[in-house]
Amino acid sequence: MNTNQSKVPVVAKSVLLPFILITSLFALWGFANDITNPMVSAFKKVLELDNFQASLVQLAFYGGYFTMALPAAIFVNHYSYKKGVLLGLGLYALGALLFYPAAAYEEFGFFLAALYILTFGLAFLETTANPYILSMGSEKTATQRLNLAQAFNPMGALLGLIVAQKFILASLQSDDLLPDGTTVYSTLGEEAKAVVRTADLAVIRDPYVLLGIVVIGFLVVISLVNMPQNEHQESKVKIGPSIKRLFKARKFTGGVIAQAFYVGAQIMCWTYLYQYAESFGIENTEAVNYGIAALVVFLIGRWVGTALLKYIDSGKLLLFFAIGAALATLITIMVPGMTGLIALVSISFFMSIMFPTIYGIALEGQGEDAKFGAAFLVMAIVGGALMPTLQGLILDLGGAGYTDISILGVPEVNFSFILPFICFVVIGIYGRDVYKKYNMKLQG
Repeated sequence: MNTNQSKVPVVAKSVLLPFILITSLFALWGFANDITNPMVSAFKKVLELDNFQASLVQLAFYGGYFTMALPAAIFVNHYSYKKGVLLGLGLYALGALLFYPAAAYEEFGFFLAALYILTFGLAFLETTANPYILSMGSEKTATQRLNLAQAFNPMGALLGLIVAQKFILASLQSDDLLPDGTTVYSTLGEEAKAVVRTADLAVIRDPYVLLGIVVIGFLVVISLVNMPQNEHQESKVKIGPSIKRLFKARKFTGGVIAQAFYVGAQIMCWTYLYQYAESFGIENTEAVNYGIAALVVFLIGRWVGTALLKYIDSGKLLLFFAIGAALATLITIMVPGMTGLIALVSISFFMSIMFPTIYGIALEGQGEDAKFGAAFLVMAIVGGALMPTLQGLILDLGGAGYTDISILGVPEVNFSFILPFICFVVIGIYGRDVYKKYNMKLQG
């Protein structure tokens, strides 16, 4: 048991208001993440794309993190965490508002560019907010504090999914089906399709534009509040020597690799849940209910995991949760139908602690190098851009459907979850190494 940790407050009263404000940002980017996941399927139908083309939504979304994370760290190094947050909110709002002209031009590339810019802002927020939360108190409770803040991320994600279900997917005319299961949209002539396409792209556009306005409101509020500064972590650091020190720390480099695999697994499980459900007759609007269930389970897991971190070594807990996720993924692969879908939903419980726990472990003891360390951990989010694209290629092996061919005795949509399984194995190895090698060395 970590008895010393229990005596140190996770969040001191003196930083409670700034902690609440920065924690609210976790919900804000959770909303953006999870309103976007169902858009892969929505854009595929509205713009008549194949699985690979539709997966470019995630490539653009998570590619923005990779592009902007290091520039964000350099900006914060020259200025402050607060200014990094404000610039992040500005870019976030700009990308969301660009959905308006994107819908007017009806160009998929324009939507991808808007998402790319939006995630420039998210990269700034994640690169800044995560280490900022870590810095708001004792390093002994840093990982627990970050898990607490991250627990509000799925709340925003839940709201994003509900908006996607109630205000986007439910209103898309391109999703309407004939009695034989064929989409009405695919039977229309070009002129009729153009009318539906314009209407549906406006439906997709509106929540993002409203989101941009809300983000501007957050920007104004945070700009007016005095935020704490951690002189040790906000001091200016030379980037070259800092990066050299970071990559000499095996616990840090292992954390970057584990984070890339984790984010890839999370986005695959949450993006292709809809295709998995559709493969045995569940429509998108109903499948969102399973997406919501996954986020509820994720939220429960986050609170449970945060509590367990008081008593269980972070590396050991990460290993246990990775084993649970891998076993649930095997059921998802091997048992088609509702049982597999329930197993797919249950994976979210085990994924719940992975991001903040890997993040906290990797940055533990990095001191003033944490801001650049945070950048590389955010750049690792590129796993969420690349791996769903690979899964989309697997789904396209037999055609545009999800059960066109059988691979090792299961439909290709089931087999495609071999990719998240591999990811959880990698994460489990990192958790074992943290507990058996790195933490034991520190205790020795």
